[in-house]
Amino acid sequence: MENITIKNLSFKYPESGKKALDDISLEISQGEYIVLAGKSGCGKSTLLRHLKPSLTPNGEREGGIFIGEKEIGLLSEREQAEKIGFVMQDPDNQIVTDKVWHELAFGLENLGLDSDTIRLRVSETAEYFGISEWFTSDTASLSGGQKQLLNLASVTAMRPDILILDEPVSQLDPSSAGNFLGILSKLNKETGITVIITEHRLEEIFNSADKIAVMDNGKIISFASPSETGELLPSVDIIKYLLPAPMRIYAETGDFSLPCPVSVRDGVKWLSETVKSPVFTSVEADTNVNAEISLKLKEVYFKYEKKGKEIIKYLNASFKKGVITAVLGASGAGKSTLLKLIAGIYKPLSGKVSAGGKLKTAYMPQQTRNVFTEKTVLADLEIIDKNKENIGKTVEVTGIRDILNSNPFDISGGEAQRAALAKLLLTSPDVLLLDEPTKGMDGEFKEKFALILRNLADGGKTVIIVSHDVEFCASYTDECMFLFDGAIASHKDTRSFFCANAFYTTAASRMSRPIFENAVTAREVIYLCGKNLKIQAKNQPKE
Repeated sequence: MENITIKNLSFKYPESGKKALDDISLEISQGEYIVLAGKSGCGKSTLLRHLKPSLTPNGEREGGIFIGEKEIGLLSEREQAEKIGFVMQDPDNQIVTDKVWHELAFGLENLGLDSDTIRLRVSETAEYFGISEWFTSDTASLSGGQKQLLNLASVTAMRPDILILDEPVSQLDPSSAGNFLGILSKLNKETGITVIITEHRLEEIFNSADKIAVMDNGKIISFASPSETGELLPSVDIIKYLLPAPMRIYAETGDFSLPCPVSVRDGVKWLSETVKSPVFTSVEADTNVNAEISLKLKEVYFKYEKKGKEIIKYLNASFKKGVITAVLGASGAGKSTLLKLIAGIYKPLSGKVSAGGKLKTAYMPQQTRNVFTEKTVLADLEIIDKNKENIGKTVEVTGIRDILNSNPFDISGGEAQRAALAKLLLTSPDVLLLDEPTKGMDGEFKEKFALILRNLADGGKTVIIVSHDVEFCASYTDECMFLFDGAIASHKDTRSFFCANAFYTTAASRMSRPIFENAVTAREVIYLCGKNLKIQAKNQPKE
């Protein structure tokens, strides 16, 4: 196992006037767990792909990357495969075989290992990753969490020294994501494998990381431990959008007398020591709006094959005009199928989807890039509406001016989400259906994106999103629906929904429950901390 050294690395995509990577120098010691954080489009994925030569994008490059003393481009294909493992964002993009056991063996077969060695590694890996129960299953039948765990296991079976992961849990539900990241942390601690990961949902991984590399505009602006990164919050504005809730709450209170909490456990302790004998313990309850129902589903039943699994089971639901509703639940619960039934892409086998009047529906799939057909983002927008004024307004709203002339397949995941949203907005829909819309978005644009959705809802649109992003849903939606096994287990206003849940809730809620009653978001905890700390300051005896 060897160190990774990046020396003065710069990179520019073809026909781009801006550097995607700008004079990056970094030293990563063997066995370290490194988190790469930053806004969408800051260069994170581009940097990761430069660490795997077979995935390095075309363009102008300067500087070098070294594994030990050897320049990475001089590694043979076998050395690259053995030394460097890569797990992609989309689980389906990496699986190449039809059976789980064959997927585990595929990379080993390509290395030319003998059958006895392959059999041993496959069985050992399956046992370590808890794959034994679905070892002989078809890969197509797996849930998103199982597919991503299989990808990690398949890469690890080749015993690489370095493991690179590009937003590996962005499409997974919180439970699957926690399981995946827990195994990743265990793998790092028990085998000493070097882990380099980028992920926008940072609540789980900050506590496992040795160092956080923060990127902005293609540069590394900070490279420090999680707690040291938290200490930078007051002086580096960008960082507040990146960090987990306990660290954001710590930074916003303005009381730095205690160490910065990194995890929820640390946050509970910090909060109890900071806010003593609180006077204000709850936030005001939300006002329920009796909005007009725009969509109804009555006894909807659906499955893909005649003898296949039931996906939606006699489901009844209603969605309101002017309301943002989030549909949550585990992978495979039927969330995406539900959206497609509302969009009319699928027809129910029984039951009915009805709308008040003729409503125009716009649907954005989870695989966002599937909506693009042209060579540039602008050309894609012009397919929908050639009016320059309309395009200009939509471009400003979605913040995509800098990527208009880019190929949709060269931009980052977060940028692709914004461009796809722009294309949908140009159709002027009555009902907006979004499948995992915040995937790949940084915290700063999530705020802007939420404002877009709020303006649409306030304008009378019905907005329905399927999401695993619990923090976003808690902060910006009006109602939440929990789908379990093809049926609705819960449908409440957002605050009631998250306050009722012990596990499927926000980090801020879990952190504050011992002290505050119904705070769900980091913003609300910060508000209550501020009110109580002011009273504490007034009551302190004067010297």
